[in-house]
Amino acid sequence: MAEGPTLRQLRYFLRAVEAGSFSAAAAAEYIAQPSLSVQIRRLEHILGAQLFTRTSRTLALTDVGRLIVPLAEQTLRSADDLTATARVARTLTGGEVSFGTFSSAHRYLLAPLVAEFRTLHPRVRVRIVGLNSSEVADAVRSGDLEAGLVQLPIDDQRLTVSPPVLVDEVVYVSADPARTARPVTIADLADATLILSEAHWQTEDPLRRGIAERARELGVTITPDIEVEFQSAALELAAEGIGDTVVSRFTVLRYEHSNRIGWVSLDPAYHESFSFITRAGGAISPATRRFMSLAYRHMAALDKRMSARMGEHVSSTLLGAPYDSPAVATPDQPEPGFLGSPPISNPPD
Repeated sequence: MAEGPTLRQLRYFLRAVEAGSFSAAAAAEYIAQPSLSVQIRRLEHILGAQLFTRTSRTLALTDVGRLIVPLAEQTLRSADDLTATARVARTLTGGEVSFGTFSSAHRYLLAPLVAEFRTLHPRVRVRIVGLNSSEVADAVRSGDLEAGLVQLPIDDQRLTVSPPVLVDEVVYVSADPARTARPVTIADLADATLILSEAHWQTEDPLRRGIAERARELGVTITPDIEVEFQSAALELAAEGIGDTVVSRFTVLRYEHSNRIGWVSLDPAYHESFSFITRAGGAISPATRRFMSLAYRHMAALDKRMSARMGEHVSSTLLGAPYDSPAVATPDQPEPGFLGSPPISNPPD
């Protein structure tokens, strides 16, 4: 590949045009005149054309010289913009977080996370796309998003998937205390008036796919009576007694003191794992990397909060009201591991 002009050569060229002589240009650049003259001659050699008509008194631009003046100015402006943009991103005084999450993350994670990030970095823009995990994976793979937090399993082609950073439990939720008196089996789900979320994604959704696989293994079919898009909508319908649903335990946190719904584990227990994903071989901006680091810390705090609350539910399945049947795991149905299982050795910086 042929050598192109350097930024220094272009800067010296424009300085000579502005100053009208090599000596004045050299003084303005704080260099010796021979050094500036050498760089101008090298630029002319690279371009294969003379840029100045030299006289004893002044410099006059040739036709080629006049043509390249605006291009040289544009090149130097672009180089300055590039440097400034990199500096802003590196110091987190600007730039953008480009991140995707599963749709229910806003119920318990995003608000405090974004609030802290904006407090720390008020000049960084934040773009959070809350989609189904499958769509987040597609967006990261295509480069539309830098990174994401998704529920496993997902199609990991051309993606780098971290070890699980969060583990949640899927629970059965009902407004009828009798239906949360004991852990619910797949056969029970098949007989229930069932509300399921992810109406658009259906079997592409990791949770619905996992439940369907369990049902196939037992030779039963689970057909929802009502389908909605979000777990929050399924919970609202369940609270009205319209049907029962299965949702992530973290999603139920908002209903802890509502006295409207109860929850119980599935039998066998069903745990969801969540991981960070990035595009294989792709770079992550400092802003997005910082956001992921804070997200990791917030999930650790969420884990502690959930572990404490699970310990409090010793004799209640109706949230906020005492009930006879246990809502905590029995020895043959262990508690979910949450963030501490498996351990994360290398959280994002």
